[in-house]
Amino acid sequence: MKPAPFEYYAPKTTEEALQNLTDLGYSGKVLAGGQSLIPAMNFRMARPSALVDLNNVAELAYIKLTDDGGIAIGTMTRDNAVEHDPIVKQRMPIVAETMGYIAHPQIRARGTFGGAIAHADPAAQLPALSLALNAKLLVKRKGAERWVTAEEFIVGPFMTVLEPEDMLAEVVLPPLAPRTAGSYKQVSRQRGGYAQAATISVVGLDDRNHVKDVRCVLFSVGETPILSKYAAKVLVGNEPTEAAIADVAAYAAKNECDPGSDLHGTTEYRRQLVEVLVRRALTEAVLRAKK
Repeated sequence: MKPAPFEYYAPKTTEEALQNLTDLGYSGKVLAGGQSLIPAMNFRMARPSALVDLNNVAELAYIKLTDDGGIAIGTMTRDNAVEHDPIVKQRMPIVAETMGYIAHPQIRARGTFGGAIAHADPAAQLPALSLALNAKLLVKRKGAERWVTAEEFIVGPFMTVLEPEDMLAEVVLPPLAPRTAGSYKQVSRQRGGYAQAATISVVGLDDRNHVKDVRCVLFSVGETPILSKYAAKVLVGNEPTEAAIADVAAYAAKNECDPGSDLHGTTEYRRQLVEVLVRRALTEAVLRAKK
């Protein structure tokens, strides 16, 4: 298949890109890495009248420390750059760990950090990671900008708060507190394939080894990534015992996700996966936080 006809714009600066988006309105679509959009266009599942290609906008590709010790990532930063960045590996190993599960090295060489979040695929790792790390997202349009939390950003499957003239410009991952660690777990039919169920858990402990903060995110089992409210209710302020973690995992599987059935797995099978994965991820995150 080939895409339907479209106009092509290749801006070289952020301002030029924002002007293109303003001029095009609903006719325009941002092209970042193209690893999701281009296949959709080839199958004519997506038919934008115009593409605004950000690949020549060098100022949108960077990884840098923020003043408070967090990490700011430009929207056009390639996935493999994030995966192998020494700052990321040192300060947020859960990010590097998660990046390694995204498709295959060839895909990660083209896919972009911001592009995957803006695409908002319910089965994708980066929207879930941004939620697990409580990321802040910088949205720009011509003459204005605003900050949005990861929890606010995604409003449905493949749907975000972005308007046609908007562009996701930067993702800021807040610094992790001392004794905070994460764990990624998924089950897929093959390495690099879409997860049948997956979770990212980030746990912070106090000096008594009680949970100070926890963010357990389920994905590929609902229309959007799902932040477990029950995990925080049960674990925060308490010792993360095996029984408490098992309780959180069972509740998440039964009440906090909505997996569908297909030829690769039934709803019940995916709920069982969620329970096992949440239990393993929380347990591993706690052990890592204690080190």
